[in-house]
Amino acid sequence: MNRKVVIGVSLSVAAVLIVGISVMQPQKTADPNIQSSNSTNNKLQVQQVELKNVYRDFTFDADPETAQLFVEKDGVKESASLPLPKETVTQLKKTPEIISWSYPQKQMDIKMEKKDHYVEVSLTSNGASSYEWPKVQGESYMLPIGDGKYIPAGDKIWRNFLTDNNMNFIESFSMRFFAVNHKGYSVLYIADDMYNDTIQFKTEPAIQMSFTHDFPSINSNKSYKFRIYVTDNDPAKISQIYRAYIQEKGEFKTLQQKAEENPNVNKLFGAPHIYLWSSQALTLDNIHWNKLKQSVEGPLFNRIEQLLKQYSDDGSGEFNSVLADISKNDYIDNYQKNTITTGLNTAIKLPQLYTPTLFKDPDDDSKALLNKGIDQLSEQELYTLNKRLLKSVLKDTVDPLEQWGADASTNVLKDMHASGIQKAWIGLPNWADGLQNPAMVEEANQLGYLVGPYDSYHSIQQNASKDWNTASFEDTSLYDNSTIENKNGEKIKGFLGRGRKLNPTLSLPSVKQRVNGILQNNIPFNSWFIDCDATGEIYDDYSSDHPTTEQQDLQARLERMTYISNDKKMVIGSEGGNDFASTTIAFAHGIETPVIQWSDEDMRVNKTSPYYVGGYWSEGGGTPERYAKTVPIKEAYKHIYIDPTYSLPLYKLVYNDSVITTHHWEWGSLKIKDEIGNRMLSELLYNVPPLYHIDQDSWKKNKQMITAYLNIWSPFHEKAVTKPINDYEILSSDRLVQSTTFGDNLRVVVNFSSKDFSLDDKMIHPKTAVIYDGAKVSIFDASAY
Repeated sequence: MNRKVVIGVSLSVAAVLIVGISVMQPQKTADPNIQSSNSTNNKLQVQQVELKNVYRDFTFDADPETAQLFVEKDGVKESASLPLPKETVTQLKKTPEIISWSYPQKQMDIKMEKKDHYVEVSLTSNGASSYEWPKVQGESYMLPIGDGKYIPAGDKIWRNFLTDNNMNFIESFSMRFFAVNHKGYSVLYIADDMYNDTIQFKTEPAIQMSFTHDFPSINSNKSYKFRIYVTDNDPAKISQIYRAYIQEKGEFKTLQQKAEENPNVNKLFGAPHIYLWSSQALTLDNIHWNKLKQSVEGPLFNRIEQLLKQYSDDGSGEFNSVLADISKNDYIDNYQKNTITTGLNTAIKLPQLYTPTLFKDPDDDSKALLNKGIDQLSEQELYTLNKRLLKSVLKDTVDPLEQWGADASTNVLKDMHASGIQKAWIGLPNWADGLQNPAMVEEANQLGYLVGPYDSYHSIQQNASKDWNTASFEDTSLYDNSTIENKNGEKIKGFLGRGRKLNPTLSLPSVKQRVNGILQNNIPFNSWFIDCDATGEIYDDYSSDHPTTEQQDLQARLERMTYISNDKKMVIGSEGGNDFASTTIAFAHGIETPVIQWSDEDMRVNKTSPYYVGGYWSEGGGTPERYAKTVPIKEAYKHIYIDPTYSLPLYKLVYNDSVITTHHWEWGSLKIKDEIGNRMLSELLYNVPPLYHIDQDSWKKNKQMITAYLNIWSPFHEKAVTKPINDYEILSSDRLVQSTTFGDNLRVVVNFSSKDFSLDDKMIHPKTAVIYDGAKVSIFDASAY
């Protein structure tokens, strides 16, 4: 291969040591090992030709005393890593291929080795507990935060946001790279080791970032590496290099491959993501209130009052008060109706409901379940029994059993399908919603939808409430014996500061027990949403009983997702979707819009603030305010989280045909006031499924808007999702007109601005998306939203 080598060394160790190597474009156009698992030779050749236009020739110089790294392309020299404080250098070695040296005081060994298209930098501890490298600064940055962000170094709002904002690399970055833009080109850094890494930001006078790797005592791996490439200042080319790297590692799997393994994956193509809120087996509308009023002083309601007092977190005071008020007054208001309905639904979930003196006339099905023994019933069987027991006493005070909850669940799904939604992912916020209403799950299947529960194995509580059933397992010893300790011997707290974090390496038997328990009566779930496992929120566990590295933690998370995917044939999704999970999951929630500012009290605590996102409680089993309420967000957060000026589809450029990504469920498509139209445009431009929260009332309210949008979005997504993004362009100087091209002839151009934009002598009007599908042109106007 044609390589030019330049080496320069000073005569004194005290002087600056400069080592330079030039990396020239080789005759071969790509690494011979780069290939996806389903590549044919022809596809590989095409990929190599494409990558020829991506890699750029460059030279580099190193100053071992400061670990500063220079790169030079076309006569333009930049620092690829800023100088660190000078250190004494020993064991300097240099050949045409490798430069290496040691820092005896820092207890670090550094090696730089030239490869075909990049420089590999290896950093090894021989005693150091951590090391900072590289330290970078440029005119702007392209960072895979969520889907991707373009961050100008001098931007005041970004500088304020990043001040004192250290980021856990594997958690905060959806992919294992970052790019620094200089005049004329970008320097791309790919981290070969994604564990125990932190990104630190300095913001005065401009944004500067550095990368620090820790070497935990429990981890025998004492090295981390970077690949450093030079390419054009172009997010598409940066993403192409990273995609090739992932394929080289054998870590890329297309959605079509996933669909070959599980044909239900095809149901995601063109499917909106919908959380269906229908948590009550018996709804307010299923009760004939005039008749019920006559029986509220009877033994059934006395029994429910006792059960609530003993087993409900809220106690029986409210229920008891409402019963007393109903018996005195002729009118039953909605508050009273909701209180009674909630009490009845709580009773449905309690194994203590049955008493032979109260339920004297059970039907044959109930008798069969009672003969098994209540403590031997599955969760689904318990709900079935208790519904039948209540019906046996309430009689014609309530609707027939087959009508219980149907208007809020099964009938909503039927109407969605009749309205043109042929594909959908239906998420249930709790698996109990399906077990107490299996007819609804069956209906979703028959309509061709994916349907599955939310589940989580991340946090565990010692005495979890029934409403937080993901936080407990049958094996109660897990809380004391299987939770994570930090290096100070302190237990890591669970979500919202409650309970503890469960060590994933000790979870799989309990995960299998839970999943098998949910599925034991053959409820036809065909999808499973797993909270946190793809977020990168992983830990070193310093417990002496079960020391665990971050890598082992992560592998255990992937193992339990793979179990549910392969053994149970579920279409798997997870919160986050960071790319270490890309071959395991089919979809992810949170890449496009993450949780916005947990720490802002105006959004989370101050209920009088216009920005308050709402609480987790819902009246009548519908959508909680946290998900249903439309709220504005502060201007600074718009800038950071949703402004298309700063958005880059980096993740989609790598994984569009591998992982389907959408919003975190707290920030669904209709959540942000005055931004619904812009988010529709982003969903088309970046090929993102809308995420909705639907209950009986919200479906009626938003049906027309949702179906009109999906008439355009669904057929587009169904085609685009199986193709890589071949091109991404920013067409206007204000960055508000952008274009994506999927495959060879499917293109969408979006104008986020308030002005017309001329493209190829055709006008792209404000707040519109224009979809070019071969010769067919479709236009979606979002200005009304």
